[in-house]
Order: sequence, then C-alpha cells, then structure tokens
Amino acid sequence: MQLDLITILAAAGLVVLSFLLGWILNSRMGLNSIKSAKEKASSIIEEAEKESKHIKREKLLEVKDEWLKKKQEFDSEVNNKRQKLQNHEKQLESREESLEKKYEIVTTKEKAIKDSEKVINDLKTDLERKHSELDHLIVEQNVRLEKTAGLSSEDAKKMLMENMINKAKTDASQSIKEIRDQAKLDSKKEAQRITIQAIQRTAVDHSVESTVSVVQIQNDEMKGRIIGREGRNIRAFEAATGVDVIVDDTPEAVILSAFDQFRREVARISLERLIADGRIHPARIEEIVAKVTEELDEEVQKEGENTLIQLGLHGVHIELVKHIGKMKYRSSYGQNLLQHSIEVAYLTGIMAAELGFDTNLARRAGLLHDIGKTIDRSVEGPHALLGYDLVKKYNEHAIVVNAVGSHHEDIEMEHPIAALVQAADAISGARPGARREPLESYVKRLENLEAIAKSFEGVAKCYAIQAGREVRVVVEPDKVDDVFSDRLAYDIAQKIQEEMEYPGQIKVTVIREVRKIAYAK
Repeated sequence: MQLDLITILAAAGLVVLSFLLGWILNSRMGLNSIKSAKEKASSIIEEAEKESKHIKREKLLEVKDEWLKKKQEFDSEVNNKRQKLQNHEKQLESREESLEKKYEIVTTKEKAIKDSEKVINDLKTDLERKHSELDHLIVEQNVRLEKTAGLSSEDAKKMLMENMINKAKTDASQSIKEIRDQAKLDSKKEAQRITIQAIQRTAVDHSVESTVSVVQIQNDEMKGRIIGREGRNIRAFEAATGVDVIVDDTPEAVILSAFDQFRREVARISLERLIADGRIHPARIEEIVAKVTEELDEEVQKEGENTLIQLGLHGVHIELVKHIGKMKYRSSYGQNLLQHSIEVAYLTGIMAAELGFDTNLARRAGLLHDIGKTIDRSVEGPHALLGYDLVKKYNEHAIVVNAVGSHHEDIEMEHPIAALVQAADAISGARPGARREPLESYVKRLENLEAIAKSFEGVAKCYAIQAGREVRVVVEPDKVDDVFSDRLAYDIAQKIQEEMEYPGQIKVTVIREVRKIAYAK
C-alpha cells in the first residue's frame, strides 16, 4: 500500500516535470519563431520599398516622356497655325494692294465714262436737232411729191408694196422652180435606176386573207358534235382560242373568224385535229388547244430563225427572233407583215449597196422596221415608237434603232439608212397587188384627196385617178399663170403629205389650158 502511494507520487512528479520542461521548450521555440517572422517581415518590407521606388521611378520617366511628346505636338501645332496666320496675312496684304490698284482703275474709268457721257449727250442733242430738221424736210418733200404725182402718201405706199410683193412672189416662184428642176435633173435618173432595180429583184405577191378561215368537214353531222350538248363544246372552244366559230348553213364547212391570225391558225389546226380524233369535249378541247399553241410557238421561233438565215443576218436577240416569227401571223391592209418586212429588207439592202452604205445594217433595219406591230395590242402608241423601244431594249445598233423609230417620221432621222427604210416601206406597200383596202376607206381617201386639191384658190376642177395614185388639177387660166402653176402643184403635194395617210406616193398634175374661140360669119 505504501509502495503504491510512492509509485503514484513518483509518476505525478514525472508528469509535472515533463510539463515544465515542455513549457520551457515551447516558450523558447515561440520566441525564436517570432524573431524569425519579424526578420522576414522586415526583409519583405525592405524589398517592397525598393520595388515601389523602382516602379515610381519608371512611371515618372513614362510621364516625363509623354509630357515631352505632347509638348512637341503642341509646339508643332502652334508653329503650323503661326505659319498659316502668316500666309493669311500675306494674302490679305496682296489683296489690299490689288484692291487699291482696282480702285484706282475704277476711278479712272468713272472719270472717262463721265467725259464720254458728256460727249454723247452733246452728240444726242445735235442728232435730235438734225432729226427734227430731217423730218421737216421729209414732210416738205412728201407734200411736193403728192402735188406732182397726184397721189396721197398712203396710196403711193400701197401701190409700191403691192408691186414689190408681186415681184417677190414671181421671183421666188421662178427661183424655186429652177432649183427644183435642177434637183430633179440631178437625182431623177439615179433614183429611178436604183428603185427600179430593187423592185425588179424583190417583187413578190404576199396579199393574204385577214379575218376568216374555213375548216372543211366530212358531213353536217359533225357540226352538231362541234356545237355539243347545249353548246358547251363550241363555248369551250371559243373560250380556249379566242376565235368566233360560225356554224351556219354552209355545207360541209365551219368558219373561224378573228382578226388575230395567230389565234385563228391555232383554232384551225385544233379544230381539224379534234375532227380527225373524233373525241370532242371541253377537256379534250383545252388539251388540244394548249398543245397546238405550244407547237405554233416553236414554229414561230423557227420561222424567225429561218428568216434571219435567209437574209444572212446574225446576232439578233432571241426575243427579237420570236417577234420576227410572229410577223408571219400579222397583216396590214391584207399584206403579210413578214413577207412585207423581208421585201423591205431586200429593197433597203440593194439601195444601200448602190449608195455605198452598210448592207447588213440596212437589211437588219428593213426587217425590223415594223416589229412594233407584233407587240400586244393592249400596249398603246404608234407601232414605230413601240418597235423603237423594243429594239433599243435588246441592244440593236443605233442606226437600226433610229430607222425603226423614224420610218413614219415619229422621230428625226439620223442616218441615210433610215430614209432608205422609209422609201423601201413605201415601195413595198405601194406596188400593184401588195395591199388591199376596204371599199369605204378607199372611197373616203379619194374624196379627201379631191377636197384638199379643191381648197386652193384658182382651182376649177380636180380628179383623183389611178386608184388614188394621181390627182389631176385643172386651174383657171386667168387666175393662175404658168409660174404659179408649178408652185400650186408643190403646195398641193405638201398639204396632201401633211394631212393624209396613204401608202406609196401621190402624183399631183396641174393643167392650165387657155382656149380662144372666134366665129367666122
């Protein structure tokens, strides 16, 4: 028991001793750590101070450099402005000197002007005095002349003016006659040779029917099938083609009526195919019409290409080729437009070759001159100007464009080829058999022709002959002399040209006949 107590006390003493030793050691180590931390902190502070001083020095240098740079820029700007101010000062000084010189010149001129005005006023006063004296002398002279001649001044003036006017008219008419006769002598033979040669080499017959086509059928029973139940077939056909179908008492025939030849041709072919097929109903009609229209569009393209090959032309835009092909299904006064245009192309080319112009451009202009007639009828305007816009749109040559637009004088002609196209167009339309006109318009044109001729003073009678190609005018011999007869023919021709529309040309013949009658008793 005593031994255990001693052991416990000894253990407790060891624990206390160990605690004291640990505390002592720990205290010493803490002191050493604090000392080391203080030394390290001092070292870091010193390094930071050194680094901050270095950074501060660098920033100061950068700021100094930036300041020097700004200072240099400012100095440079100031110098530039100072230089500009000096230049402006020099200019102002120069202008001041110039203004002073001008002021001196102006002052000198003003003085000279005042002197001149004084001289002019003196001359004006003297001139007015002389005018007054001259008027007085003229009055005295007129009084003496009136007494001597027995005529008043107004009567003498009127007589003198009438004599001068009559003399001027006579001289002018004589001069015009001489100039025109000389021009005719110089140009008539050459023009006739070129024109006749061109006509002989190209004349063809191309007058066509213009409003109806006749489709032959095997029997009248087919007419009922064409009409259909309650007329549904014929209504569907007319709606699809835009053509009037006339089914009347004409045996074994159906008439198709339309002013548009293309639509009439589509209707004719479609109806023939429907008759041959035997199946006639609205759906089949629309199918056949659509197919025929597509085929004819291809044919139009081929027709345009063949025409260009025939005339030896190339480089024409594909859209213009289509319009050329469409001319096959257009007519004017019963004349097929494509054949007419081909003829005009040949005529223009031949005349251009004779005169030394470009024959390719001439044929091209002749072929395209009526291209405006193929444009949709809903587009308003003269066909020459419509054609002008069309060929210009597809980049045709400027000479061709002008010839197309000017062949009816809607615009001014800019090249001789345009005049050749106009002449060839007139020749093609005017030659016998080329065109047909309705009777009423034909009679009306002849009446207008005679009315224009009768409107001139001194005309006794007039007659339109040779289908309106010539008008013969009989004048009163006591009112119109030989010189004025020539002038009258020219004036009538000019008025006909300005007021009438006609193909070709109209010849005006003035006849002056003097008859003297005596009786032997």
